[in-house]
Amino acid sequence: MTVPFRFDTPDDGHPTDAMMESFAVNGFCLLEGFADAADCDALTVRAQEIVEAFDPAKAGVFSAAKGDGGRDEYFETSGDKIRCFLEEEALDARGDLMTAKAGAVNKIGHALHDLDDVFAAFSHGDRLAMLAVGLGLADARLLQSMFIFKSPRIGGEVSWHQDATYLHTVPESVTGFWFALDDASEENGCLQVIPGGHKGPLRSLFWRDGSELKLTVQDDTPLDASEVIHLPANKGDLVVFHGRLPHASAPNRSDRSRHAYTLHAIDGNAEYTAGNWLQRSADMPLKGFDL
Repeated sequence: MTVPFRFDTPDDGHPTDAMMESFAVNGFCLLEGFADAADCDALTVRAQEIVEAFDPAKAGVFSAAKGDGGRDEYFETSGDKIRCFLEEEALDARGDLMTAKAGAVNKIGHALHDLDDVFAAFSHGDRLAMLAVGLGLADARLLQSMFIFKSPRIGGEVSWHQDATYLHTVPESVTGFWFALDDASEENGCLQVIPGGHKGPLRSLFWRDGSELKLTVQDDTPLDASEVIHLPANKGDLVVFHGRLPHASAPNRSDRSRHAYTLHAIDGNAEYTAGNWLQRSADMPLKGFDL
């Protein structure tokens, strides 16, 4: 049974009993107004600057709808870098951009929180540190960050998935922190979730087998579409979700952007397995929310 999942942001970030219950029962909770509008805008401006500086000829194409992320070297070696990934619909049959560069990028990943001053300042802080600990990450460590564009009319679908498919620890600990940088609605592709779905099995595993990346299905039971809810969010809202929570978003066919910023954290007390696709160099250790 779904319990309330929308809450005012606590001043110090420490989750209330109701928030912890929501996270336990639903697998997620939404904190209204966690980030200031000006800080959201600063991330968007900085992301646009990064896009302007990159060469599309060197970019990879991100296939969230296919669920494999795109399996080229550009993607595989992005764990400790800042890289831009193009929308599938941004290229024509010859591989040329069909729209302006600024509207062709699907996302920027995966170490913005470590390598860019603007994103680093946003990604760390006492409130986030307190929230992470309260929701079960005893030694929260920031592993991955993504600026997700979902540009007007071209923003791609993100198929149903669980974050623990792609970022696995023993025991499982990955937790997602999704910030709405624009108002997100059904029209421009807000999050969709299945409350309580985190209590089900891990449905697939994306893993590294030597030099090859593989997506292995572990449970092919269809998701119950009747349980799906849309999760509209206002600019500045934060959605925190369990690593097994099934979530997705539809394409953006509207004339409004739906930018978002996502952080994934793991517990430093857990083992980050060698089979993870995302690997970092030894000279870039994982940091906590509070540095």
